Amino acid sequence: MIKKTLPVIALAVAAVASPAFAADENNVVPGMTAAGAPLGLHGVDPVAFVELGNRVDGTAEYTAIHDGVAYYFASRDNMNNFRRSPEKFIPANGGFCTFGVSVGKKFDGDPQFSDVHNGTLYVFLNEEIFRMYQKDKDGTIKKAADNWKKIKHTASAEL
Repeated sequence: MIKKTLPVIALAVAAVASPAFAADENNVVPGMTAAGAPLGLHGVDPVAFVELGNRVDGTAEYTAIHDGVAYYFASRDNMNNFRRSPEKFIPANGGFCTFGVSVGKKFDGDPQFSDVHNGTLYVFLNEEIFRMYQKDKDGTIKKAADNWKKIKHTASAEL
């Protein structure tokens, strides 16, 4: 009986723990969505961002979960596009501020201050930080990519 129960318990713990791991690696709003995962990108539709260049709020009616994070979409088509190829649409650096990551920090990434550069979505803390990024987009992105490898699995409070 014990041999049969332990694998079930291990699976249950892994299922419950996986969103907690994602919370350290992805910028999410506090609390849980009805889908049972924290909300990413402040509820803005990532497909509309990447494909249309528009900041469009999503709705809980169209929700997809990727890597323990729930994303909202403005339409069923956008949700299905995301499900087919989530890596194409998720924000870089776990949705944390790209400039912050470039200096080794995990600041909130506000979709109000964002850029789709070479097909990748980047978000920023505020207008001032966004303007700093605009002065050297490629340099900031490269520094962030290098730092992200080092800080991805580190909690924000530890940086």
